Amino acid sequence: MVDYLVVGMGLAGISFCEVLEKNNKSFIAISDSSQISSVVAGGLYNPVILKRFTLAWNVKEQLEMAMPFYRDLELKLNSRLLYKLPVLRRFNSIEEQNLWFEAADKPNLKPFLSPDLIFNDNMHIEAPFGYGEVLGTGRLDTANLVDAYKRSLLDKKLLVPETFNFEELNIDSSHVEYKSIVAKQIVFATGFGLRVNPYFNYLPLNGTKGELLTVKAPLLKESNVIKSSVFIIPMGTDLYRVGATYNREDKTNVPTDAAKTELLKKLNSFIRCPYEVVDHVAGVRPTVQDRRPLVGRHPQHANLYALNGFGSRGVIVAPAAAQQLYDLVENNKPIEKEMDISRYANKS
Repeated sequence: MVDYLVVGMGLAGISFCEVLEKNNKSFIAISDSSQISSVVAGGLYNPVILKRFTLAWNVKEQLEMAMPFYRDLELKLNSRLLYKLPVLRRFNSIEEQNLWFEAADKPNLKPFLSPDLIFNDNMHIEAPFGYGEVLGTGRLDTANLVDAYKRSLLDKKLLVPETFNFEELNIDSSHVEYKSIVAKQIVFATGFGLRVNPYFNYLPLNGTKGELLTVKAPLLKESNVIKSSVFIIPMGTDLYRVGATYNREDKTNVPTDAAKTELLKKLNSFIRCPYEVVDHVAGVRPTVQDRRPLVGRHPQHANLYALNGFGSRGVIVAPAAAQQLYDLVENNKPIEKEMDISRYANKS
């Protein structure tokens, strides 16, 4: 018998497996490649919601845990994962500048918003009103992380690369059985796949499709992330990730011409150099209407757990949420009420 069976190997599953390893708990992971939002994501971590100039939920505490967490993973996997990148918010008017400076003067935002106006010096970007700089930002190479972590688990024979079959799951009061695996607890970290989970499909996981382009722009020579109507994220070797779209109707991982057209129209509104689209990807983010994660114990089965609903902020949220779930299971420490799935228990 192992301590845990972990289903799903995106940011949520990886974070939880890492917490288990650090606490000397045994586990087996099961994962297919059906949910790809962690892999195709831009991986940007940014503490500020730039549409409204507000601080993201619990972001200070989450960042304090996330950065050391990923640095430890870099050492463990012997792979570069974290890239510090300034995020520059492009202003569209004097009014936007003023709103930025008002926000930068608020005590909770001061550590994250520079009070200095940054003037544009890139002739290939139109930004006559300049930029505001967000502090404490960067990019996690999520695709590299998922690939390297899965390979590490495969080498240790801790990963079963298959689609989870719920018909083969047997639940007992003291353990669960899945095929030949016996575990004390099972954690579902399957992203949007939670929608087809018969034990947790009562949870209001909506799913929001996001599409991103990768463009090659040799003349652009921009080392900062530019946030305008879209993000432009430098990826090295003249490549830039451009995104993202938000589609609440389409729940497929198939890239669409409509999203490509939308992204290119927004990009062309402020980029003034030639480029070539070299990649186009899509994935469904596990989003929740109240914009809070879905973490906790099943209301009827005490050894079934969910770790999900991180939306577009998985890079920042995942390590802290994984630790909270572990503390619930092992130490009976309550999860923050805002993310605890017990807020929906009466709907199960």
